[in-house]
Amino acid sequence: MTYKHLKPLLLAASVTFALAACGKQEPAAAPTPAPAPAATAPAAASTTASAAKPTSVFDVNELDSGINACQDFNGFVNSKWIAANPIPNDHTSWGAFNVLREKSLNTQHDIVEAAAKNAGQAKSDSIEQKIGYLYQAGMDQDARNKLGYDPIKPKLDQIAAIKTPADVAKFITDRFAEGDQQVFNFGSGADFKDAKIQIGFANQNGLGLPTRDYYTDAKYADIRDAYKGYIAKSLELTGVAEADAKKQADDVLAFETELAKASLSPTEMRDLDNEYHFVSVDAADKVTPHFNWQDFFKAQGLTIDKGFSLSQPKFFAEFDKLLAKAPASQWQAYLRFHAIDDASPYLSTAFQDNRFDFYGKTLSGQPEQTPTWKRVLGAVNGSMGEALGQLYVAKEFTPEAKAHAQELVTNVREALKNRIEHLDWMSDETKQKAIDKWNKFLPKIGYPDHWRTWDGLDIKQGDYYGDVMAAGKFNYDYDIGHIGKPTDRTEWGMTPQTVNAYYDPSTNTINFPAAILQPPFFYANGDDAINYGGIGAVIGHESSHGFDDQGSQFDGDGNKADWWTAKDKAQFKDRTGKLVDQFNGYAPLKDKPDVHVNGELTLGENIADLGGLNVAYDALQDAMKKNPAEAQEKIDGYTQDQRFFMSWARVWRNNIREKQAVLYLNTDPHAPASLRAIGAPSNMPAFAEAFQCKPTDPMVRSGDKQVKIW
Repeated sequence: MTYKHLKPLLLAASVTFALAACGKQEPAAAPTPAPAPAATAPAAASTTASAAKPTSVFDVNELDSGINACQDFNGFVNSKWIAANPIPNDHTSWGAFNVLREKSLNTQHDIVEAAAKNAGQAKSDSIEQKIGYLYQAGMDQDARNKLGYDPIKPKLDQIAAIKTPADVAKFITDRFAEGDQQVFNFGSGADFKDAKIQIGFANQNGLGLPTRDYYTDAKYADIRDAYKGYIAKSLELTGVAEADAKKQADDVLAFETELAKASLSPTEMRDLDNEYHFVSVDAADKVTPHFNWQDFFKAQGLTIDKGFSLSQPKFFAEFDKLLAKAPASQWQAYLRFHAIDDASPYLSTAFQDNRFDFYGKTLSGQPEQTPTWKRVLGAVNGSMGEALGQLYVAKEFTPEAKAHAQELVTNVREALKNRIEHLDWMSDETKQKAIDKWNKFLPKIGYPDHWRTWDGLDIKQGDYYGDVMAAGKFNYDYDIGHIGKPTDRTEWGMTPQTVNAYYDPSTNTINFPAAILQPPFFYANGDDAINYGGIGAVIGHESSHGFDDQGSQFDGDGNKADWWTAKDKAQFKDRTGKLVDQFNGYAPLKDKPDVHVNGELTLGENIADLGGLNVAYDALQDAMKKNPAEAQEKIDGYTQDQRFFMSWARVWRNNIREKQAVLYLNTDPHAPASLRAIGAPSNMPAFAEAFQCKPTDPMVRSGDKQVKIW
């Protein structure tokens, strides 16, 4: 896994969060179709100051007139849609993001189906041919079933030959060299102290359950039992006898429990001091005397001069302790299980179903598995995502859409600058440095300016597991090849077909993939209120990440640097502390009133939501000044301000299964979608004025409770 300090708008497909959170590298699965929310066809634009009168791109029939907007704004905007759109059985949640993802996936499906059909006639070694062969092999389930677990037998034989701690260290080192990461993660990232240079980052990993609490807390005992059952069944599928499989499962859980105790929680991992610990190779060897880092780097083809980030020393010390003291049989059980688990998505149906039964049904509450074509498409995205994005952009994203999006980005960024300049709590000294950072923002719209080459990736016809492993090594080599080289700010950390957006503090870039620049976020011919409440707030969100509790610790060049006066920093901490308190007070699960949002874990995203919605609102006001007559007109009976906030809330409409919700509350740096719909607006006087709310209404936070940051 590459170290990249990205700040996405939301996590990727929720159905695979359990896998991603546990350090798995299974490609993102995708949602299944469901009826899209009703919306009338967009008409002439006002976003680009068109003279034509705007018409609705928001179906007001979806609003619940029986709910007072000042009492429950999310319910007012979204409850009818949620009631009419139940979660599909192969999903753990369903909402606006899922609907748009479905559109992207269907387009991608057309592309890969055509590539598979024409692969034999495509230009040799072209991305079309490689994508076609990869998808073709994945869809041949009969061939995969005939192979059973044959593709991983060589790896299992290597594990069976392990006898000593040195054997374990060599196995891990050799597997990394093949792009097959074990126990910990290693990849490239910008140096926190000199962002112009890429260095190596080694990070904790190696757990099959989401966080350390799942290994020690009594309330997760049932999940631990189910996990042991999954481990045992995985081993049995490769011929291990039932009794031995159960014993090995006990060994695996005990082993991971020791790793978990030395692992940091998701909240602790948000502390930047826990994400960067620069050491020389010699110093790293003192932390892990039984694991030689010079040997490791040599096997990866790397020369590390000054050093690298051994980001969580406590974890690596425990890893070394286990190298020295854990019996070879326990290491074998652990490595054997993870070899099977990692490979399961690419093996026979029995392995796929077994994995889904635990990670899908038990951990996330998903009743049915995602269709095969979407899982294989996920593998294509995980293996050759940017290559597929190149084909996607050619089919879907027009220069006109990019130009319109660029205009919105410019307007929202200007609004952010204006807010910074007029803050009443920040000194001129700190403001000047904040504006310097703002000036160095690099917005990226739609897709990379320069596409990555895929020369050297050998995709063989009819070898699904082998192809995925080849792509894994190819991408790992590409990633670590950055180490020691200058940081390239133009590179992307998301593919164009991804329905998401992100900010990267190490490059000070805001990034908006093509797939999110569509309804309900962005209407090329939509009115200003809807667009600024949708994509405008997304743009504001990512821009505000540059000044959230983590982003504010990086300067405009991407270096971790303190550019604040002591007084301003104290003010910032006091204001963000109120936001922590606000979200700590939310208990989103009806059947679990004692389960609350973690305000510390979600702080960065909540700051970005609040800042983003404020700057988008300001940008809307600036746009309306250019057309004052239109600004006073109502559309479908609602004012521009009302429609702005309604558009924001509509983006966060979402229905979610309880198990997935609990998992997110434990691991996700984003608050639940229903709370994102109301959290930021409740702090904005503009919302209360737009809907004529009373000071005592739930949607109005005033006095000391009102949060004002950017």
